[in-house]
Amino acid sequence: MLSAFSSALRTPDLRKKLLFTVAIVGIYRLGATLPSPGVSFSNVQACIKISESDTSGVLNLLNLFSGGALLQLSVFALGIMPYITASIILQLLTVVIPRLEQLRKEGQSGQAKITQYTRYLTLGLAVLQASAFVALARTGQLFNNMCDQDDPAYQIIPESTGIPMWLTLSVLVMTMTAGTGVVMWLGELITDRGVGNGMSVLIFTSIAARLPGEGWSIKETSGNAKFTLVIGLVLVIIALVVFIEQAQRRIPVQYAKRMIGRRMYGGTSTYIPLKVNQAGVVPVIFASSLLYLPQLYLQFFDKNNLNTYQIWVQKYLADPTHWLYIAVYFLLIIFFTYFYVSITFNPTEVAENMKKYGGFVPGIRPGKPTADYLDFILSRITLPGALYLGLISVLPNFFFIWLNKTQYANFPFGGTAVLIMVGVGLETVKQIESQLMQRNYEGFLR
Repeated sequence: MLSAFSSALRTPDLRKKLLFTVAIVGIYRLGATLPSPGVSFSNVQACIKISESDTSGVLNLLNLFSGGALLQLSVFALGIMPYITASIILQLLTVVIPRLEQLRKEGQSGQAKITQYTRYLTLGLAVLQASAFVALARTGQLFNNMCDQDDPAYQIIPESTGIPMWLTLSVLVMTMTAGTGVVMWLGELITDRGVGNGMSVLIFTSIAARLPGEGWSIKETSGNAKFTLVIGLVLVIIALVVFIEQAQRRIPVQYAKRMIGRRMYGGTSTYIPLKVNQAGVVPVIFASSLLYLPQLYLQFFDKNNLNTYQIWVQKYLADPTHWLYIAVYFLLIIFFTYFYVSITFNPTEVAENMKKYGGFVPGIRPGKPTADYLDFILSRITLPGALYLGLISVLPNFFFIWLNKTQYANFPFGGTAVLIMVGVGLETVKQIESQLMQRNYEGFLR
């Protein structure tokens, strides 16, 4: 990996792309630390110190993806999550809405239309999410009611003399929504003129920005011995994640020779790569969002006056260290892995496309037998992929138990964070190596 980066830095055009990417990342991190208008930066820091990041699960996940910008209500507080959510929604709707499925099959022009719809949906979701987070901050629920909003020393959005509160809140929502649009634009700039997938690079940057602070927190609270052991376990986890992310089942495909005009086409051999982790990190996000619903339900009631059912939910479904929470989380990830793979990879469609262009799997008849064979292989490799996702995702929960601390709810050394960082790192290195190969290709003849 280091040799690829050193070779890229010696290549003038690739060096410009890398420096451009670094500059965009710098702008993104600047916006993530820039306070929004109407927000008291000193009061927010005081609330963060009091709560010690002891917030709800999905808020921790969003705060991790925004590089800590969410709890500070900065200009880029929403980060890239509205775009990710919009992309997942459009991908799911493609299966049920014929118009979107038709656009997907039209190639580049259809994909451009879907991208435009994704941008509009991103801005709509940004307005909703910004309004929700501003309301949570206004009532103190963003920090689990640990900051009394009646105390001027902890008011996140203090009242200004001569300015109506509704105007302050409206400007704050518009600023955060505009910040999401700018983040989306920065990501597209990286994709077009930089190196790697822009959205993925920004998420990678946000998570990496949290690593030093969280690592130092573990060292200060748990001691050098546990900190060293955690770092060793993290390296082992990263090695396992790299191994699984690279693992794939290659289905051989042979294309028959065809005469088109006076030319002979086909007769080549290739393969269909089916990854063990075909679903990526999407099932983890779905499961985390669904498990947030019980915690959201509890926020509407007084914690000191709960009935029997609400106490049961608080004890079993809102505590990330309880065995029932871990078991439900694990089973939800397995379910969503099978669900997401089933809607993103259509064996029947793949088999029909192969048959259309004269392709076949050796030993398997084209058409329905090929579709059944692909479906059988996919179901076999999805199980280890689902188990892998589940185990990696619940690792932070065991870290909570081992460290005997609940404030590590945004633990960045396992689960979703490691999956995203390793995946983005591998993808970026592959793109750099492919571009180096195009510029420095050495064939049989020199």
